[in-house]
Amino acid sequence: MIEFFYICLFMGAFLGGFVNGLAGFGTALFALGWFLQIMEPPAAVAVVLGATVVVGIQGLIETWSAINWPRLLRYIVPAGFGIPLGLMALAHVSGQQLSILVGCLLVVYGGYFTFRRNLPTIHGELKSVDVGLGFIGGALGSMAGLSGALPSMWGAMRPWSKHEQRAVLQSYNVIVIGVSIIGLAYNGAYNAAVLGNLAMALPISILGGFIGIRLFRRLSNQGYRRLVISLMLVSGLGLLGRALLF
Repeated sequence: MIEFFYICLFMGAFLGGFVNGLAGFGTALFALGWFLQIMEPPAAVAVVLGATVVVGIQGLIETWSAINWPRLLRYIVPAGFGIPLGLMALAHVSGQQLSILVGCLLVVYGGYFTFRRNLPTIHGELKSVDVGLGFIGGALGSMAGLSGALPSMWGAMRPWSKHEQRAVLQSYNVIVIGVSIIGLAYNGAYNAAVLGNLAMALPISILGGFIGIRLFRRLSNQGYRRLVISLMLVSGLGLLGRALLF
């Protein structure tokens, strides 16, 4: 049993860190299934969120110079209003139902565009869309940890370089998830056992993130867009699987 515990902990930490380093998101998708084998859901989520922020900082260092601050603020500021509304909606909306809804959107979107030869590109500033998605992402993040789902879909269709796209997505996720961690800590989620598991997972997650970032540097802008869209499909299938099976 001890060996099984460490296998699940280290596999989840490495895979989650690797995908985050490669794509800028996806830690929970590839880590949570492993962690849930050895931890209760609240503890598993707490460890995943902590690893997401730490590995996300690695990615921010990689794309810091590409951050478009006015664009990022259009996502961050409305997210600040969405987060408390999402927390209030928790009492009325089932996390399982929400996961099924978002999972279906991701599967349809990812499934449609993954197999198309030419990817769509939407030009123009479209600031109101950025603001709306920032707000909705904040609400989805606090309700079900899905802050990056819709911004990722939108960013993959924009004429941004891979660094510009990742700079917005990763910065946004780190901030929204960081706020969620504060809420979890306030509610006592980070007890001694959780902190111990997080301390063991972080070095492995950082290593996975480092390897993922090295591969990210080799991707072309178009290759990165296709990677993000393909991960949308995988993310949607993962969400639906967890929602329907657990």
